Amino acid sequence: MAKDVWLPYEAHEIQGLPDASKAGLDYRYWDGGPDFPADPTDCAFYVVPYLKGTEISVRPLSEMTSIRVVQTLSAGIDHMEPGLKFLAPGVRLCNARGVHEASTAELTLGLILASLRGIPRFVEGQRQEEWRSGFYPALADKSVLIVGYGSIGSAIEDRLTPFECARVTRVARSARATERGPVHPLAELPSLLPEADVVVVSTPLTEDTRGLVDAGFLARMKDGALLVNVARGPVVDTAALITELESGRITAALDVTDPEPLPAGHRLWHAPGVLISPHVGGSTSAFLPRAKRLIAAQVTRYAAHEPLDNVVRITGS
Repeated sequence: MAKDVWLPYEAHEIQGLPDASKAGLDYRYWDGGPDFPADPTDCAFYVVPYLKGTEISVRPLSEMTSIRVVQTLSAGIDHMEPGLKFLAPGVRLCNARGVHEASTAELTLGLILASLRGIPRFVEGQRQEEWRSGFYPALADKSVLIVGYGSIGSAIEDRLTPFECARVTRVARSARATERGPVHPLAELPSLLPEADVVVVSTPLTEDTRGLVDAGFLARMKDGALLVNVARGPVVDTAALITELESGRITAALDVTDPEPLPAGHRLWHAPGVLISPHVGGSTSAFLPRAKRLIAAQVTRYAAHEPLDNVVRITGS
C-alpha cells in the first residue's frame, strides 16, 4: 500500500505532523524541482507546491497511480483541472480554505481604499512634486456588492464592517441565509449591480464564472462604480473592461488579470482609472503558518482515517 506523503516543505519544518514511523508514512520533500523525491507511484498524499503554475503542479499526477489525496495550498483549484483526468476514481481534491482569507480580505480593503481615496494619484503627485488636494470619495456610506460569498467573501465583509458602509449585499451560486443577512443567487445579479458603488468579485474560477464580468455585467454597473477583482483574471472579460475604463464611466482595482502576468505593452496597464497589483492577495507573511497548520491537520486526519476538511472534488463522482 502506498504510504508516501509529498510535502512542499521539509517535514521537520511542519509542526504537528504525525510521527512518520507510528503513522506508517514516509515524508518526501518536493517543491516543484526537476527531480521527483521518490517514485510517484508510491505517493498516497500529494501537497501541491504553492505558486508553481499548472505545468509543474500537475506534472507528477499521471504517474501517481496510488494517490488518494491531492491537497492544494490555494483557494482555487482551477490550476489543477488539466491533471485531474489522470487520477483514478475516488481521489479527494482539497483546497486551502482557511489559509488565504485574512490576506486576501486585507488586500481587498486596501485596493478599495486606495482607489476611492486617490492614493495612486497622490503617489504620482509626490513623484512630480505636485500637491494634489481636493475632495475624494470615501468608503463610508457606499453600497458594496460581494460577488462570490464564500469564506473569502465573508472575510471581506468582516473587514468592511467598521467602515460605515450603507449596506453590503452578498451573492453566491445559490441563495442561502446567514447571520448577517441573505445571500442572493447569481440569477439576481442583474438587478443588484445598478445599486452598488463598489463591486467586489471573489468567486472561484469555474465554467459558470469564466467571463462572468462581461460587457453586459459592466454595463449594469452604475456610473462611477468601482470594480474590484480578487478572484481570477478570466472571471473578467478584459476587452470589455478596457472599453468601460477608457470611457471613464467606471474604475477598477485588480489583483488578477487575463492574461497573467500582464505583459508589457498591454492596454490594461495604461487604462484610465485602474489600479493593478500583481496577484498578491494570498502572498503575505500570514500564508506560511496557516498553510503548515492546514497540512499538519489534513495529514493527521488522513493517517487516522478520519474525514478530511476542504474536500471540493472527488474524482469519478
